[in-house]
Amino acid sequence: MAIDLQTARTVVEGARAAAREKGFKPLTVVVLDAGGHVVAAEREDGSSTKRFEIAFGKAHGAIALGLGSRALMARAEQQPYFIAAATAAVGGSLVPVPGGVLVRDGSGTLLGAVGVSGDTSDNDEAAAVAGVEAAGLQAQPD
Repeated sequence: MAIDLQTARTVVEGARAAAREKGFKPLTVVVLDAGGHVVAAEREDGSSTKRFEIAFGKAHGAIALGLGSRALMARAEQQPYFIAAATAAVGGSLVPVPGGVLVRDGSGTLLGAVGVSGDTSDNDEAAAVAGVEAAGLQAQPD
């Protein structure tokens, strides 16, 4: 099973709805399938430049290393040379701060990842988790 377009749109809308409810700054939300391909992406009005690249890097890094971006941040703090090398190996598309979560179905199968950027990293992650849960799926932020 993979994340289809309708599910990806539900994730995006769930993330945006949670952000609006909590008063977050304008977000950019990117949903990737398990192969790292963009399924859906939205940039809210007022979201600053390069937020797509950051959100993509959070989600792509999670897919590439099999860990949510919060766990990648902890790894970067412990093993900065490894994360630097991994970032180079994946073409620079790895942003090791919270806001990139793996997406799994009820049986634990990896379906993809969502990356969010625009507010604090913790708030980005909260919006990503809310979006995944709105789609009835399981978020793995770390």
